[in-house]
Amino acid sequence: MKKITLAVLGVACLAAGGVAGAADVHTRTIAATCMSCHGPNGNSLTDIPSLAGIDKDSFVKKMQGFKSGERKGTIMKKHAAGYTDAEFAALGEYFASLK
Repeated sequence: MKKITLAVLGVACLAAGGVAGAADVHTRTIAATCMSCHGPNGNSLTDIPSLAGIDKDSFVKKMQGFKSGERKGTIMKKHAAGYTDAEFAALGEYFASLK
C-alpha cells in the first residue's frame, strides 16, 4: 500500500510540475484574475494589452510602476497594490512562458 501511495504522489507531483511552465498554484490563481481583463491565457481579445509572452523584467517594472503611482492606469494601481514584488516576479515569469 505504501508503494502505491508513493507512486500516486510521484505522478501527481510530475503532472503538477509540468503545468504552465511549472508555475505554482498561487501564481496560476492570481494570474487568472489578470486574465479576466487581459484575455484567455494572457491573449487579449480587446485593446487591453496582452500579457502572454511579455518580458518578465518589463512586466515587473510596469507592475511596480502601477503600484507606486509612477505609471498611470485606470484600475491597475488598485490591482498592483495587492501584490508583492515576489508575486510580480512569479507572474512575470508565468506570463513570459505563455505563447
